[in-house]
Amino acid sequence: MTYPNKRALSSYGKVAAQSEGEYASPHRLVQMLMEGVLDKVATAKGCIQRQDLAGKSQQITWASSILNGLRASIDLEQGGEIAANLDDLYSYMLQRLIDANVENAVEPLDEVAGLMGEIKSAWDAMPEHVRSAPAAEAGA
Repeated sequence: MTYPNKRALSSYGKVAAQSEGEYASPHRLVQMLMEGVLDKVATAKGCIQRQDLAGKSQQITWASSILNGLRASIDLEQGGEIAANLDDLYSYMLQRLIDANVENAVEPLDEVAGLMGEIKSAWDAMPEHVRSAPAAEAGA
């Protein structure tokens, strides 16, 4: 049995994500970013378990960058208390990623994955009429 080249698979994944991103709705783009955080956190956890410190740092940095992007997209004026709480939660998750990186610990990564999983579940459950509403109407 022949296995595909890792580089080829990685390139395919990047092209597929880029293609989806070009045509995705704003709701789907946020889903993709949340999926990215979960993926990078899981990969960082594997790196810690394998004692791949450089890989761990790279994955945590990438997850942090995605979280910063999600955080920057929050409209604190329109979103009210929910937006403020989400901003605080993203800030906390960023701190836990730093903790995981400094301590080489998987527990903070598990916590971040759990929190992001809960946020993503709520985001995924958003009714279609809210997903497709303009940002001003949706309160985003």
